[in-house]
Amino acid sequence: MPGALLGPAEIRDLAGRLGIRPTKTLGQNFVIDGGTVRKIVRSAQVRPGERVVEVGPGLGSLTLGLLEAGASVVAVEIDPVLARLLPETVERHLPGAGAGGEGRLDVVLADALDVTDLPGPPPTALVANLPYNVSVPVLLTFLERFPSLERVLVMVQAEVADRLAAPPGSRTYGVPSAKVAWYASARRTSTIARSVFWPVPNVDSALVALERRDPPPTTASREEVFAVVDAAFAQRRKMLRSALAGIAGSSEGAVAALRTAGVDPEARGERLAIEDFARVAEGVARPSAPGRTPGTVDA
Repeated sequence: MPGALLGPAEIRDLAGRLGIRPTKTLGQNFVIDGGTVRKIVRSAQVRPGERVVEVGPGLGSLTLGLLEAGASVVAVEIDPVLARLLPETVERHLPGAGAGGEGRLDVVLADALDVTDLPGPPPTALVANLPYNVSVPVLLTFLERFPSLERVLVMVQAEVADRLAAPPGSRTYGVPSAKVAWYASARRTSTIARSVFWPVPNVDSALVALERRDPPPTTASREEVFAVVDAAFAQRRKMLRSALAGIAGSSEGAVAALRTAGVDPEARGERLAIEDFARVAEGVARPSAPGRTPGTVDA
C-alpha cells in the first residue's frame, strides 16, 4: 500500500495547520521518510495481529507503518493535540484501522513514565522513535512494568544506543547498559541519518534491538541490584570497595560482600556484568534495614 504512509509535505502541512512546533522539551523529531519507517517495522519483525506499544507517535509516521504491517497498536502520546489527531490521520490513510472498522489503534494520552496499565491485550513488542530526553527512563520503565514485552526495537540518539548495547569493560558501558541487561540482551543494529527527521537533530540516531530474557538468578531484589549498579557508577573509575561503602555500611562491609561474590574489591564497576552485580547485591546490607550486618540478605 504505497500511499499509506505520511510524506514530508503532508507532515509539515499537518504541523502547520495545527500550529505544532516540534519542541526540544518533549524531544520531538518527526520521521518524514517512508523508507525509514518501513525499515524500522521490518527490523522489528512485527507480525500480523501482534499487539505493539508505541511511545511518542507524534504525527503518526511509524504508527501507520506498524498498522500497515497488520499490527494492533496502542500509542502513548503526551501531547493532547497530537493524541487527538492520530486516529483521524490513521483513518484517512488506512480506512478501518483507526477508530472504526477493525479498530486496531488505541491512543493513550499520558506521560509514558506515568503509564502503569494499557488497554487491550498485553503488548508483546515495543517499537518506537523515543524522545531523546527520556529514552532510557522510558525504556527501563516499560521493561519493568510490562513483562509481556518479548521484543523491543527503539530509535534513540546514537550515543545512547552505544550505551544500551555496551558489554562490560567497554568504554561506553555504564548504568543503562547494566540495567537493560537485567531484562534483555541488547544490540545496536543500524544508524539512522539525520536527514530523515524534521526538524533535523544535531546528532545521529540508531536502532537498538532487545530480546527479553530472564534476569540472573539471585536472592536479591531488582531494586537491591539496581542500587548496587547506581552506587558502582556514581563516581566512574572508583574502586568498588570505596564506591559501595555507603550502601554496605562501611568499606569493610563492601569488601566482605565483594569477596563473597567472588569479585575483586579493587575492581571497578565498568568490569562487572549484571550477574556480578546480582551476586554483590546479595551480600550488601540495605541502609533501610536496621540490625542487618554487611554480607546478609533477607530470606
